[in-house]
Amino acid sequence: MSALTSEKKARIFSEFGGNEKNTGSIEAQIALLTERINHISSHLQQNKKDFSTHRGLMKSVGKRKTLLTYLSKTNLMGYRALIEKLGLRK
Repeated sequence: MSALTSEKKARIFSEFGGNEKNTGSIEAQIALLTERINHISSHLQQNKKDFSTHRGLMKSVGKRKTLLTYLSKTNLMGYRALIEKLGLRK
């Protein structure tokens, strides 16, 4: 079964993007990637030799980092609020 059901995606988009139709919001995309990264990380703790999933995890982390960098340059207060809400950094 998929980690991200349509209900879970709609909840993430409504919480971080304003409404569930706002899927292009940077905050919503980062939140969705964070949810996916957390799920893949728990999978990799059980399956340590799954290297193709590890590569996908690294690509997702890089994509999230790029989006976070863009958000920090365009909206610093929104960036700080988002990383606090998601618990990404100290």
